[in-house]
Amino acid sequence: MNVYITAGTLDFLKKIENKYNQELMVALLNENGALLLHETNGPSVFNEPRRYEVLESHGQLQQKGFVVMHNISVTDEGRPLFEHQFKQQADTIVNSKGLAALRLLRPVSSNPYIIMTVWDHQSFYLKWQGANSPLDQLKASFDGQQKLFTSTPYVSKYTIAGDN
Repeated sequence: MNVYITAGTLDFLKKIENKYNQELMVALLNENGALLLHETNGPSVFNEPRRYEVLESHGQLQQKGFVVMHNISVTDEGRPLFEHQFKQQADTIVNSKGLAALRLLRPVSSNPYIIMTVWDHQSFYLKWQGANSPLDQLKASFDGQQKLFTSTPYVSKYTIAGDN
């Protein structure tokens, strides 16, 4: 399975989503703009998307929720270790209360990896984040391995635009 992501205004992205309503697409919105995510086994309908291979998939993407994307740039040599360590932690993440979906996205021709979690509501994410989250445990498992990452990871948060 693949995920393709493109950016634009929410109005423009909703037109694409409506045009291809038979495809699984989710519009994401935050204070910096909008993204359209297309999950498919086929080719993308976008002209120039960011391309990702789905390595881990739990739950279904829906037209509601709160999305958190952990963007993690990994060296070429570090990719197998990063993927292995994530897969070791995935079961503890997917059992979190309020988690609707999880995707580990491997970039096809660039960086970063994206660990995408979709929550029923932001409050579930905040509660999970306040605990010793499995993502914190994943980061801790890489302590002392600075050569694994090419830059500092960052987090992007979105609301699923749904049928707004």
